[in-house]
Amino acid sequence: MIDFNNASFAKLKPVPDNSYSDIISPMFVEGEKILGSFQSIRDGVVFTNKRIISINVQGMTGKKKDVTSLPYSKIQAYSVESAGVLDLDSELELWFSGLGKVKFEFTSKADVSGLCRTISGFVL
Repeated sequence: MIDFNNASFAKLKPVPDNSYSDIISPMFVEGEKILGSFQSIRDGVVFTNKRIISINVQGMTGKKKDVTSLPYSKIQAYSVESAGVLDLDSELELWFSGLGKVKFEFTSKADVSGLCRTISGFVL
């Protein structure tokens, strides 16, 4: 599993929803669909209607991948830091029961407010 406490994610930018479908679609449950996909240099995060899936690409060739499933049902709280004048990036922090804090940093092109609405719809 990804060590979210010591992981350093590069800024996540929006990518087409089919970018990670070959990796994660075999894990989908009935009715699950992708709502948004984001990529850093090699790693990625996919928001579905059931969970958040984090993909950590490992090794020099990138063939080895660690996939972590973070169900919305385990989110206890979240915090968002919006982009500012000089700092154009946004941050999303999520607190999961039994896991702790998970932090994602997004480029200014990402609709973090939209992600928060989605998360709220599943958590509240």
